[in-house]
Amino acid sequence: MTTQNDDPDFWSRARRHLVRYGGTFAPVVIERAAGSFVYDVEGRKILDFTSGQMSAILGHGHPEIAAVVAHHVRHLDHLFSGMLSRPVVDLATELAGIAPGRLERTLLLTTGAEANEAALRMAKLATGGWEIVGFAQSWHGMTAGAAAATYSAGRKGYGPASVGSFAIPAPNAYRPTFEKDGASDWQTELDYAFALVDRQSTGNLAAFLAEPILSSGGILELPPGYLAALKRKCVERGMLLILDEAQTGVGRTGLMFACERDGVVPDILTLSKTLGAGLPLAAVMTTPEIEDLCHARGFLFYTTHVSDPLPAAVGLKVLEIVRRDGLVARAKEAGTRLDARMRALQQRFSCIGDVRGRGLLQGVEIVADRATKVPAPELGDAITRRCLELGLSMNIVQLPGTGGVFRIAPPLTATNEEIDLGVDILERAIELSI
Repeated sequence: MTTQNDDPDFWSRARRHLVRYGGTFAPVVIERAAGSFVYDVEGRKILDFTSGQMSAILGHGHPEIAAVVAHHVRHLDHLFSGMLSRPVVDLATELAGIAPGRLERTLLLTTGAEANEAALRMAKLATGGWEIVGFAQSWHGMTAGAAAATYSAGRKGYGPASVGSFAIPAPNAYRPTFEKDGASDWQTELDYAFALVDRQSTGNLAAFLAEPILSSGGILELPPGYLAALKRKCVERGMLLILDEAQTGVGRTGLMFACERDGVVPDILTLSKTLGAGLPLAAVMTTPEIEDLCHARGFLFYTTHVSDPLPAAVGLKVLEIVRRDGLVARAKEAGTRLDARMRALQQRFSCIGDVRGRGLLQGVEIVADRATKVPAPELGDAITRRCLELGLSMNIVQLPGTGGVFRIAPPLTATNEEIDLGVDILERAIELSI
């Protein structure tokens, strides 16, 4: 039966005029979005279990965000990059007040890639080095420097990456490379990895760029103690630690910043997706000492939308709502509920190999056999398609050597009923797919 989602003219024009930028498009035409749901052209509700692109932590169409956007579109939207406005200074002040340690200086940009690009330039300028280390399962963006530090996808066919780009394995408790007493031995793995980095480095290490939870890498959570050990490795080598909290920042893990669990303060911290709650806003935060040094050495990062007032005003409102409505605590509470439901499914279905993550950023790894952990990419894709048919939008990451991993990241405003609905639909989708 032909539906409005099958509109041949729409899909024909999409094929003729859109650049395909990765993967395939979902076979639905989205008409609107509200709260935790998106709606297709037939009016069908689809529960958004990824908050758009892991960004809409307040859900879609939040009335207070809409009001801020409407006001600033009319009165103060965009300025010459050398001009300042109150929303920009106010947001920088608010971020300084909630950030860990002395991350008191902020650069406001638009995307996570742009923020990581700026952070890498700052690290190189501050240290005098130019070598960057990252995780082999990382994703930090598609601009040149960020892409050079991205190892989970998109490396082939574009020529040489930035000179001095090194990768080490991220710890994976479910599929450990090093084991001790039957458990992941991440300390030995980290020591061995840095021994290899030291062999390859020319003595110009500038920074390590890391996510506290590697989302596109399959929701790989750095275990307790790892960040502190990583920071020590950086200090020993005179390199900076940059934390990319694009997906973990602003409360998603049950803390305002994921690094707070470990008591580790990075030298530079980047925010993006969650800070704008779906609108393009990013931040680079660092210490006065690093910013002063970079400024003295001529730091330059003029962009079209640096310090734009409209997104800054949105970021201010996002922080206000997150704190006022207790959404950090809510993420922890809802995450506990989600985790319990997922582990119950794991007991029922042998194709669920692992459940992992923190707060409302969780992963479910699909395998062919739980004992052998053999990946099952076809099954993961089938479950994803069935979920969409049943009214649930899910994202699955398929990486070599792992099962497909569902990235589950509903809005922090999602109700218990919506959390349960998502798990119920996933359960039914698995039943129909195995």
